[in-house]
Amino acid sequence: MGLVNPLQEIELMDIEDINSFSTEENRFEITDINSLNWVFRKVAALKTKEKEIQQLADVERQRIADWEKGELSTINNSLEFFENMVTRYHAKQLAEDPKAKTLTTPYGKSKSRKTKETPEKEDEGLILDYVLENEMFDFIKNSVKWAEFKKSLRIAEISGEKVVVDQNGQLVKGVTVKPESISFSLEV
Repeated sequence: MGLVNPLQEIELMDIEDINSFSTEENRFEITDINSLNWVFRKVAALKTKEKEIQQLADVERQRIADWEKGELSTINNSLEFFENMVTRYHAKQLAEDPKAKTLTTPYGKSKSRKTKETPEKEDEGLILDYVLENEMFDFIKNSVKWAEFKKSLRIAEISGEKVVVDQNGQLVKGVTVKPESISFSLEV
């Protein structure tokens, strides 16, 4: 793999004990652009090493997943074969005796369950058209398109309190003001 270049190897060797940076008497602090650059070099080297480890782990996980799939394939085929045998036998027993809904042995049970025919959704668009055409509004649910609605709102201050209002200046119930915040991220 070798993603970590020689300069980054030096950066990684430089980090003898990360924990020593956090003790009170040895606390490392960024004091100028050079020490900031030093930290960024360490972060870049660590992120590259992290990526290398993750890639190696991903390759091994894939090899294990492939092995598992191959091993389970034979087992699953055998299980399916035996389950089909049980199903055919149970269906024959049920045809002869409608009360034979469960077959039991010391090593397992075969249970049958009859379900009634029921409508099944195939094309929601066609169903919606049908419901609208026949004015069956009780079967329609409403929801807010939040991303679009949010764009139409603004923050106002009323009696010293920040509130959310619509385009007409009307107070919008159920919406609060999330306070401003600053977040930091590193890019290397």
